[in-house]
Amino acid sequence: MKSIVMVFGTFDILHLGHIHMFEEAREYGDKLVAVVARDINVEKVKGIGPFHNENERLKFVKHINLVDEAVLGDKTDVYKVIKKIKPDVIALGYDQRVYIDKLSRALVELGLNKTKIVRLSECQPKRMKTTKIKKYIERMI
Repeated sequence: MKSIVMVFGTFDILHLGHIHMFEEAREYGDKLVAVVARDINVEKVKGIGPFHNENERLKFVKHINLVDEAVLGDKTDVYKVIKKIKPDVIALGYDQRVYIDKLSRALVELGLNKTKIVRLSECQPKRMKTTKIKKYIERMI
């Protein structure tokens, strides 16, 4: 049986930091599932909506061959996709902080006590971060 690794993100403007994330996450299992944040949740968390809508971002991620499956998250229950897919490992980006405080407890409540949570390393955070890329693009326009 293949072990499943799950990552979460907005994946608005894909860059090498995302590729690094996918590569490192794959090391923890056989199948990589990327959960793309819904537009409404991105706006809630970041205070601004994404440049690309959720269906466009999902399509981009589906075309990355490091990712075996890409799915949209749930609009109201961020843990619903975890319950459905039942990953063996949840790989968090080095800078992911939202919803993480309750993740361990949610896994226990979902009956996923054996699911491990790992933190991925950063990749050039001064350059490879979507907010920095957006600011650079804005200066160029």
